[in-house]
Amino acid sequence: MKDGERSARQYDAMAAEYAADNDDGAYNAYYERPATIALLGDVAGKDVLEVGAGAGPLTEYLVEHGARVTASDVSAEMVKLAQARVGDRATFVVANIEEPLSFKDGSFDMVVASLVMHYVRDWEPVLREFRRVLRPKGAVVFSTHHPTMDWELSPADYFETKQITETWKKGSGKYQVTFWRRPLTAMTHAIAAAGFVIEQLVEPEPLLELHARSPRDYAILATKPRFLFFRLRPT
Repeated sequence: MKDGERSARQYDAMAAEYAADNDDGAYNAYYERPATIALLGDVAGKDVLEVGAGAGPLTEYLVEHGARVTASDVSAEMVKLAQARVGDRATFVVANIEEPLSFKDGSFDMVVASLVMHYVRDWEPVLREFRRVLRPKGAVVFSTHHPTMDWELSPADYFETKQITETWKKGSGKYQVTFWRRPLTAMTHAIAAAGFVIEQLVEPEPLLELHARSPRDYAILATKPRFLFFRLRPT
């Protein structure tokens, strides 16, 4: 089974539960999304391709701050939730980033991909497509699993690119989620091979507000990096 097909099935199965957790969960609302937004800069008037839009919380931020957004996700159920949230303020498509993007060269000022890349084994073709649809002065912003976090799940050879399946609890259900772990070296190699340089690489801390809401989650995120954030520009 292809990575995209597997991810679509897994996220279709937990779409509503995942969306509810993503809206105000510690790891998304107080950690991942603020860090991604901090790397975006001013999006007003920009054409933005959002890959892995999920249920649309970042899509909503983008349109509310003046971006013209095309939002995609491999999960049709997630796209339905995002459309219900954002309406006609953005364009939505169901798409698998393992396949060529259906956009002309130089269509976008920015590509944003929140917590998507770890679901794909081979980054280089995906990043090459991002570069193709990006304008010369554009940028790519993406977040992914931190390699040390994934290594803890399977502490064997750190330098191995390895498929991992976890069981996540969302709402009242438990769901299997499959992704790829890889070392930082593999990430940076794919980025360079696809024609990008790294402008910023960030290991953020959670928002301070999380401390009052969930001291345990705050303590974890403030001392053990869970995600890694990149801002790239084409060479």
